[in-house]
Amino acid sequence: MIQLPCRLLAGIALGSLLLAGPPALAAFPSAPDGPAASVAPVLRLVTPGVVNIAVQGRVRVNNPLLADPFFRQFFNLPNGPVERRTQASGSGVIVDADKGYVLTNNHVVQNADVIEVTLRDRRTVKAKLIGRDPQTDIAVLQIEADNLVAVPMGDSDKSEVGDFVLAIGNPFGLGQTVTSGIVSALGRSGLGIEGFEDFIQTDAAINPGNSGGALVDLKGRLIGINTAILAPAGGNVGVGFAVPINMAKSVMEQLLRYGTVEHGRVGIGGQDMTAEIARGLGTTRTEGGVVTSIEPDSSAARAGLKVGDIVVAVDHLPVRNWISVVNRIALARVDTEVTLTIERKGALSDLHVTVAAATPKPRSARGQQYQ
Repeated sequence: MIQLPCRLLAGIALGSLLLAGPPALAAFPSAPDGPAASVAPVLRLVTPGVVNIAVQGRVRVNNPLLADPFFRQFFNLPNGPVERRTQASGSGVIVDADKGYVLTNNHVVQNADVIEVTLRDRRTVKAKLIGRDPQTDIAVLQIEADNLVAVPMGDSDKSEVGDFVLAIGNPFGLGQTVTSGIVSALGRSGLGIEGFEDFIQTDAAINPGNSGGALVDLKGRLIGINTAILAPAGGNVGVGFAVPINMAKSVMEQLLRYGTVEHGRVGIGGQDMTAEIARGLGTTRTEGGVVTSIEPDSSAARAGLKVGDIVVAVDHLPVRNWISVVNRIALARVDTEVTLTIERKGALSDLHVTVAAATPKPRSARGQQYQ
């Protein structure tokens, strides 16, 4: 079986995701004098919407020897870049049965020349790459086949720590596999995996082949696209991450409409609220992001933002921390307006800020990023 290699980055392994969480009996207790509770009815509805993705592609070989003309002449190598063929596999989730749209990870298909999707009923079809966004590690494919089944999208903003979840994918090329766990944390960022991070953390045992697979709740609603694990020793330690479906959906909508994703910014820097910052600003607010810097002549400066403002909502949707502010603005279309609800000296007000095209800005510290 073809497998998708894990990508290790500062102790982070990007690869497929498989949940091997706590024993099922702990999550789903037996009914008195009756059969053990089961998630099989949910899985019968959901698993047909999770697919296996096989990829063939090319990558450039970076070797200093290949730049040496004498070396190339000796081995009779042609001029120009040297490439090698690659094969990999991952998972994907059908989110629109009528149009055949499939969500997966960018790193599954980024070097693909040929993409094949194998359905639950073992049909294999060629897939078209609609678009991909490396910054969020999301890609959209399209397939043509009859009788497709889509996984209904949930609302990841309503997920809570402790919610039971199911992960479905194709680990190690074994075939479709289902495992269970819980939501361990929300809003994880600063991991250096992607440009825009707001991960759902789950106690998933993540393995090659499950990248792009589904993280669903016990009602069968898609709440995340499984993406990565924390693996300091190269193996599973029960800390897995999924891209929230609300973020993936926003990226998908831009890819379908424009073919690309333009990440926006407004020219502010900030950090999470802390108890110490709250005391200094004279507020009891514990969530949101505090503005610590404003770029001159930026759209934020023109809109009237000031250092010390607490951003509590973007487009009237509450934000938990500074990375939530960053992500909400980044996913807004360039040249549109976003509404930032701020608290200043105890009073709330709305400021309308025009989103500008993003340029890469460094993270100055964990939990702090310019936007």
